[in-house]
Amino acid sequence: MSKITRTGSNPILSSAVEYHNFVFLAGITADDLSQDVTGQTRQVVAKIDSLLEANGTDKTRLLQAQIWLKDIRDRDAMNKVWVEWLGDAGRPARACVQANMADPRHLVEIMITACK
Repeated sequence: MSKITRTGSNPILSSAVEYHNFVFLAGITADDLSQDVTGQTRQVVAKIDSLLEANGTDKTRLLQAQIWLKDIRDRDAMNKVWVEWLGDAGRPARACVQANMADPRHLVEIMITACK
Protein backbone atom coordinates (compact mmCIF):
# COMPACT_ATOMS: atom_id res chain seq x y z
CA MET A 1 0.00 0.00 0.00
CA SER A 2 1.38 3.43 -0.94
CA LYS A 3 2.33 5.80 1.83
CA ILE A 4 0.34 8.97 2.42
CA THR A 5 2.24 11.73 4.22
CA ARG A 6 0.24 14.44 5.96
CA THR A 7 1.84 17.60 7.39
CA GLY A 8 0.50 20.54 9.34
CA SER A 9 -2.44 18.47 10.54
CA ASN A 10 -5.10 19.54 13.00
CA PRO A 11 -8.50 17.99 13.83
CA ILE A 12 -10.01 19.44 10.63
CA LEU A 13 -7.36 19.25 7.90
CA SER A 14 -3.72 18.93 6.87
CA SER A 15 -1.94 21.86 5.28
CA ALA A 16 -0.27 19.44 2.84
CA VAL A 17 -0.75 15.82 1.78
CA GLU A 18 1.75 13.91 -0.34
CA TYR A 19 0.85 10.76 -2.25
CA HIS A 20 2.71 9.14 -5.19
CA ASN A 21 4.86 12.26 -5.70
CA PHE A 22 1.81 14.52 -5.83
CA VAL A 23 1.53 17.31 -3.27
CA PHE A 24 -1.93 18.62 -2.42
CA LEU A 25 -2.10 21.86 -0.46
CA ALA A 26 -5.12 22.95 1.55
CA GLY A 27 -6.72 26.28 0.77
CA ILE A 28 -4.11 28.84 1.83
CA THR A 29 -5.13 32.20 3.26
CA ALA A 30 -3.27 35.25 4.55
CA ASP A 31 -2.37 35.75 8.20
CA ASP A 32 -2.56 39.57 8.19
CA LEU A 33 -6.19 40.18 7.29
CA SER A 34 -5.80 43.95 7.51
CA GLN A 35 -4.08 43.85 4.08
CA ASP A 36 -5.87 44.50 0.79
CA VAL A 37 -6.15 41.75 -1.83
CA THR A 38 -2.65 42.53 -3.17
CA GLY A 39 -1.08 42.20 0.26
CA GLN A 40 -3.07 39.08 1.10
CA THR A 41 -2.17 37.45 -2.23
CA ARG A 42 1.53 38.15 -1.61
CA GLN A 43 1.24 36.45 1.79
CA VAL A 44 -0.59 33.48 0.30
CA VAL A 45 1.94 32.82 -2.47
CA ALA A 46 4.80 33.14 0.05
CA LYS A 47 3.09 30.51 2.23
CA ILE A 48 2.59 28.31 -0.86
CA ASP A 49 6.32 28.59 -1.65
CA SER A 50 7.17 27.49 1.90
CA LEU A 51 4.75 24.56 1.89
CA LEU A 52 5.92 23.36 -1.50
CA GLU A 53 9.57 23.59 -0.43
CA ALA A 54 8.83 21.69 2.78
CA ASN A 55 7.35 18.94 0.60
CA GLY A 56 10.27 18.76 -1.83
CA THR A 57 8.86 20.70 -4.76
CA ASP A 58 8.31 24.26 -5.99
CA LYS A 59 6.09 26.47 -8.13
CA THR A 60 7.69 25.23 -11.36
CA ARG A 61 5.88 21.92 -10.70
CA LEU A 62 2.33 23.29 -10.27
CA LEU A 63 -0.41 21.23 -11.89
CA GLN A 64 -3.60 22.90 -10.70
CA ALA A 65 -4.71 26.00 -8.79
CA GLN A 66 -8.13 26.85 -7.42
CA ILE A 67 -8.57 30.47 -6.40
CA TRP A 68 -11.43 31.95 -4.43
CA LEU A 69 -11.90 35.72 -4.20
CA LYS A 70 -14.30 37.45 -1.85
CA ASP A 71 -14.97 39.96 -4.66
CA ILE A 72 -14.32 38.91 -8.28
CA ARG A 73 -13.61 42.58 -9.07
CA ASP A 74 -10.29 42.00 -7.25
CA ARG A 75 -9.25 39.51 -9.95
CA ASP A 76 -6.98 41.92 -11.82
CA ALA A 77 -5.11 42.93 -8.64
CA MET A 78 -4.73 39.28 -7.59
CA ASN A 79 -3.65 38.27 -11.12
CA LYS A 80 -0.93 40.94 -11.11
CA VAL A 81 0.65 39.31 -8.03
CA TRP A 82 0.00 35.80 -9.41
CA VAL A 83 1.74 36.50 -12.74
CA GLU A 84 4.66 38.22 -10.99
CA TRP A 85 4.99 35.24 -8.61
CA LEU A 86 4.82 32.60 -11.37
CA GLY A 87 7.45 34.31 -13.48
CA ASP A 88 8.43 31.96 -16.30
CA ALA A 89 7.32 28.88 -14.34
CA GLY A 90 4.81 26.57 -16.01
CA ARG A 91 1.21 27.70 -15.82
CA PRO A 92 -1.12 25.36 -13.92
CA ALA A 93 -4.67 24.55 -14.91
CA ARG A 94 -6.64 27.12 -12.93
CA ALA A 95 -10.06 28.24 -11.80
CA CYS A 96 -10.85 31.58 -10.17
CA VAL A 97 -14.28 32.30 -8.72
CA GLN A 98 -16.03 34.61 -6.31
CA ALA A 99 -17.01 32.98 -3.01
CA ASN A 100 -18.31 33.74 0.44
CA MET A 101 -15.32 33.29 2.72
CA ALA A 102 -15.36 31.57 6.12
CA ASP A 103 -14.03 34.82 7.62
CA PRO A 104 -15.22 37.93 5.77
CA ARG A 105 -11.78 39.53 6.23
CA HIS A 106 -10.25 36.89 3.94
CA LEU A 107 -10.08 38.34 0.45
CA VAL A 108 -8.31 35.46 -1.34
CA GLU A 109 -7.75 31.74 -0.81
CA ILE A 110 -5.63 29.54 -3.08
CA MET A 111 -5.47 25.73 -3.21
CA ILE A 112 -2.62 24.06 -5.12
CA THR A 113 -1.79 20.62 -6.51
CA ALA A 114 1.82 20.07 -7.55
CA CYS A 115 4.10 17.15 -8.35
CA LYS A 116 7.65 16.43 -7.29
